[in-house]
Amino acid sequence: MSDLSDWEIPPALQPNPEEYDYDLDATVASVVGIRALVPIDAFTAETLGTERAGNGVLIDGGVVLTVGYLAVEAETIWLTFSDGTAVEGHALGYDQVTGFALVQPLTRLDLPGLPLGNSSATTVGDNVVIAGIGGRECAVAAQIVAKQEFAGYWEYVLDEAIFATPAHPHWGGAAVIGPAGDLIGIGSLQLQAAAQDGEAVPLNMIVPIDILKPVLDDLLTKGRRNQPVRPWLGLYATGIDDTVVVFGLAEGGPAEAADVRAGDVILAVDGETVTDLAEFYRMVWDQGDAGVEVPLTLYREEDTLERTVVSSDRNLLLKGPRLH
Repeated sequence: MSDLSDWEIPPALQPNPEEYDYDLDATVASVVGIRALVPIDAFTAETLGTERAGNGVLIDGGVVLTVGYLAVEAETIWLTFSDGTAVEGHALGYDQVTGFALVQPLTRLDLPGLPLGNSSATTVGDNVVIAGIGGRECAVAAQIVAKQEFAGYWEYVLDEAIFATPAHPHWGGAAVIGPAGDLIGIGSLQLQAAAQDGEAVPLNMIVPIDILKPVLDDLLTKGRRNQPVRPWLGLYATGIDDTVVVFGLAEGGPAEAADVRAGDVILAVDGETVTDLAEFYRMVWDQGDAGVEVPLTLYREEDTLERTVVSSDRNLLLKGPRLH
C-alpha cells in the first residue's frame, strides 16, 4: 500500500473545517484504505489487475462500502486506517448493476459508521467533500457540476450519476460527503470535461448512494441482489456520434461465441434501431433475463449481418465473493 504521504492533497484544495456544519475530522475518519489481491486466473485479473488499491468507507452496520472493481474476485483484502494500522477483511457482496461492493472487516472496528444520505436531494452547485484514506489532508473540497446519465463500456448504466470537481487524484472508492455530513456517493472514475476556454478539466464520476439502498440487505445477507440477473453479452462498446461501435470482447464470452467482432457497428437490437450506448444496453436488458437470446444487426466492412447472442450471467464467471 502506498505511504499516506503519497495521498496528500495540495492545501488549497483541502476542505476547511470551519466551512462545514458537521465535524469534518470525525466524518472523514470513517474512510479506510483497501488493498486487494486477486488470483491470476480470475476473470477480471486481465482487465483490472491482480493487485488493487483504493478507498472504502465504514457505514452503519460495521461493513465497508466501496466501488466494485476494488473487491470483486478478491482472495485477500486488507483494510488500513489513518494511523497506519490494518485489519483483514473479506468480500461480502458485489452488485454489477450498481457497481458497489461490501467488505466485512474480520475485526471489530472502533470507528463510527457514516450514515447514508439522500443523493437524489443534492443539486448542481452543492459543496461536497471527496475523502480518501488519510484524514482531512487527503480530502478535496469539491462541487457538484452535473447530475446526468452515464454509460460505461462494460455494459453499465447509471440513470443519474453525480459529477464533481476538483477531482480527487485517488478517487476509487472515495467517500463523497454531502452538505449534511452524510454519505451521498462513492467515487468511481476520473473523466475529462471541456471547459469554456477549451482546456480539459478533470472531474470525478460518483455512484449515487440512493441506488444502494434497495439492494443493501440482499448484499449483506446473500452477497448479491435477490432479483433476476440481466443478460450479459461480453462486449465492450462506445458511442461515436449516433452509432455504437464494438471495440473489444470478453474472451470466451457470449458475443465472441456469436462471431461479434471488434469494429462492428451495432445497428439494431431485435430490429429496433440503436443510436446511443445507454439505449443499446437497455434494449438488451429488455429482452429478458440472463440466458435470453439477443438478436443483433451489425454493420461490418460494408456488409449488414445478423447475429444472435446467447446471453449469460457474468457473475457465474467470477470468483466469490466468498461468504465465511
